[in-house]
Amino acid sequence: MVDNAWIAAALIAARPQALSALLRYFRNLDAAEEAFQEASLRAVRTWPVKGPPRDTVAWLIFVGRNSGIDAVRKTRRNVALPSEEHLSDLDDAEVDIAERLDGAHYRDDILRLLFVCCHPDLPANQQIALALRVVAGLPLRQIARAFLVSEVAMEQRITRAKARIAANNVPFDPPDEEGRLERLGVVAMMIYLVFNEGYSRGHSDPDAALLCDEAIRLGRLLQHLFPSEPEVMGLVALMLLQHARHRARTDAEGQIVLLEDQDRTLWDGPMLAEGRALVEKALRHQEPGTYQVQAAIAAQHARAKRAEDTDWGAIDRLYQTLEVIQPSPVVTLNRAVAVSKAYGPEAALALIAPLGDRLDSYFHYHGVRGGLLLQLGNTSGAREAFNRAIALAGSPAEAAHIRLHLDRLAAQPALPPASAIN
Repeated sequence: MVDNAWIAAALIAARPQALSALLRYFRNLDAAEEAFQEASLRAVRTWPVKGPPRDTVAWLIFVGRNSGIDAVRKTRRNVALPSEEHLSDLDDAEVDIAERLDGAHYRDDILRLLFVCCHPDLPANQQIALALRVVAGLPLRQIARAFLVSEVAMEQRITRAKARIAANNVPFDPPDEEGRLERLGVVAMMIYLVFNEGYSRGHSDPDAALLCDEAIRLGRLLQHLFPSEPEVMGLVALMLLQHARHRARTDAEGQIVLLEDQDRTLWDGPMLAEGRALVEKALRHQEPGTYQVQAAIAAQHARAKRAEDTDWGAIDRLYQTLEVIQPSPVVTLNRAVAVSKAYGPEAALALIAPLGDRLDSYFHYHGVRGGLLLQLGNTSGAREAFNRAIALAGSPAEAAHIRLHLDRLAAQPALPPASAIN
């Protein structure tokens, strides 16, 4: 007997490859999504009775194809799928895929779909939103939260992107070398957003690591396509260095464990070593980019055998570099954590003071601000910031982590604000 939780997880894991293959067949995003949904509904009905197929992806592709065959005949735009044996081939052929991207035997439909979603005919914000929805299958609510817009606005953005693809007859064939290079930055960003979704969701979702693993796999494919591109090296290094800590990020009760409190013996040593070597190789090109700098920051943490050995001054300098390359209030907020460690909470609080208007709806801003106020003895201000953070928490684990601070404050009297933080 197959339970519903297993089926749901299997459908989420199979979605990118199945949907990508269906898109190659139907050459229409809406038709491919409808076909996948129909196949998913049939899986929910039949798998608990008959058991799951040996290859869930191939099953979903063929059931989805058959459910939309009438529409395909009407449009006469279908392209034959590979044979069932080809679809069921589970061998690792990533290097070969990358080398033959422009050939007739191109097989990685997910990477193909990434380049389609990141077509230059679409505005950048539509490219990323469409890729997150279609390729990663993220809910509208999560995509909207990542872009700090409403769900209605995000749904309209994705609908417009699909309409533009249809109206402009965007080709569904893999781009040539020049086209790949043109779309590289957006594809890399999308891969990292998929990774970050799994990374942030990992506190409450045991299957979130699958998103991280898939993003790393796609990053490696991208690296095979662009072996001398330092930013792609930096992207893969960053994901490896962050994912290496996943076992230490929550405790036995599922509560968040901060970086400084993590059991570093649980970190994945080989993954850390690979990530560090890759970022060092990228930096030797002397073409710094956002992924390389972020990876260098992660590498600084990886070098420290104990939290107290962390070189926070070096991390602050790296964040300053990142602020120049990619100015962002979130980058400055992250830098404030390093500043607080290196130079004290007053300096950090002064750094984030101008960010309030832009980050008022951002959970981490209020969590960081509450922690800094607490260090300065401003318990009433800390309570207010922590309560605001709980209201904005994206998962039960995030909210529970902030409540721990509030519990410690519960018996303490409120203090007047310190003059340094007025």
